Amino acid sequence: MTKRGLVWFKNDLRLHDNEALCKSLLECDELIFCYCVDPLHFKKLDLGFKKADINRFKFLEQSVNHLQQHLEGLGGHLIICEESATSAIPDLIKKFELTDIYAEEEYASEELNVIADLKDQLPSMNFHFFWGKTLYHKNDIPFQIETIPLTSKAYRIPAAQESAPRKTFETPEKLKGFKDAISTRFPSYKKYGFTKKEYDEAAPFLEGGETLALERLQYYTFKSELLTGYRWSRNRSEGLDYSSKLSPYLALGCISPRTIFEVVKEYEQHIKKNQSTWWLIFELVWRDYFTFKGMRFGDQIFKTKGYKNKDVPFENDPENFKKWCTGTTGIPFVDAHMRQLNQTGYMSNRGRVNCASYFVHDLKIDWTWGAAYFESKLIDYDVSSNWMNWHMQAFEIYYTNPVHQSNKYNSQDYIRKWIPELSDKNNVEVLIPWEFDIPSYPKPIEIYQKWTRAINLIKKLEKE
Repeated sequence: MTKRGLVWFKNDLRLHDNEALCKSLLECDELIFCYCVDPLHFKKLDLGFKKADINRFKFLEQSVNHLQQHLEGLGGHLIICEESATSAIPDLIKKFELTDIYAEEEYASEELNVIADLKDQLPSMNFHFFWGKTLYHKNDIPFQIETIPLTSKAYRIPAAQESAPRKTFETPEKLKGFKDAISTRFPSYKKYGFTKKEYDEAAPFLEGGETLALERLQYYTFKSELLTGYRWSRNRSEGLDYSSKLSPYLALGCISPRTIFEVVKEYEQHIKKNQSTWWLIFELVWRDYFTFKGMRFGDQIFKTKGYKNKDVPFENDPENFKKWCTGTTGIPFVDAHMRQLNQTGYMSNRGRVNCASYFVHDLKIDWTWGAAYFESKLIDYDVSSNWMNWHMQAFEIYYTNPVHQSNKYNSQDYIRKWIPELSDKNNVEVLIPWEFDIPSYPKPIEIYQKWTRAINLIKKLEKE
């Protein structure tokens, strides 16, 4: 009897290092390939914006379309469904008489609920899930999920000493696509409540897709050798080359962390091993840590009190929240980063730290509002990385002064680019515009006493 399986792509939009795909090829005679664009991902939240906005939609569309092209090139197809998996997959099972489903294993509650719903609907179906999210396999780390340490150091050192990344899976040379299955087009933006204007004007910082992810990795390592200087360039805010820019591709699984690890190790062997190569791998391990820690605490990481159940007196001024979202707080370093985020779906690590710190500690707004806004906008949105970073900003990390940081990192040109109102201002005016008569740019919500020293240091630049 012919065994016909379904390969259900989710946040693993790649052919290389895809265990679910490889196992399905070994175990099935014929395969159906699908991806489901869930309308719930683009619903409007009570906070007034979509759960995932237009740049995330467009980056996803690019990535899924690239996957479809790759599958077709190897004798496959990709059925792209415009409804949720809980609606689409039972129909596919019936239509194609499928007996087995192959997919990447999930860990966050929304995704787990979808799988639970499917299992309830399809009690006779054989489900096969494979862990592919992290650098270290969850079964290889020296901790049970319920005992993941509360500090990264307590996790990282034992994990590095006692674990090793598993070898990547090769890209299949040929697929076993069912001959009667036909690829379908990615659904229209209209289906998810976006306008033509929003779609046409959307310009994600990077284009999605596995090929571009692998090209970016090769460019940042062997072609340019920019990786050698990463440790010292990573705190910049503008441009493509100060950091790897692999996070958007990791977020949708256009590339796997193990693939990055293998290339960096090869780079260390043939080009250079230094603090920069260590740091890039360190960030992959940090990403693992947030994933496993998020698994330990579950939905507590989405709650205002956090997993430590702390009470923080937030003021939650809706007008200040709106100004932060739109990049009109009157603090140039914050506003420039927020405007870049809104236009491109991307923001540097330096920007994320400063915008979050200002949001929580100065504006005193519930950190979950900021985390939800980043979720809506970031093309590299990763559930654990985003929510755990905001959680840390609210409860664990010291304050970051955006005025001092704007001067420390020489951000004048960056600010001029993203804030046209300040494009013709000098190096002092652009950092502390409230000290000058600049009517086109908003006055700050508040100037805090703790900024005085940083402001005075910037004023001295005018005299030099």
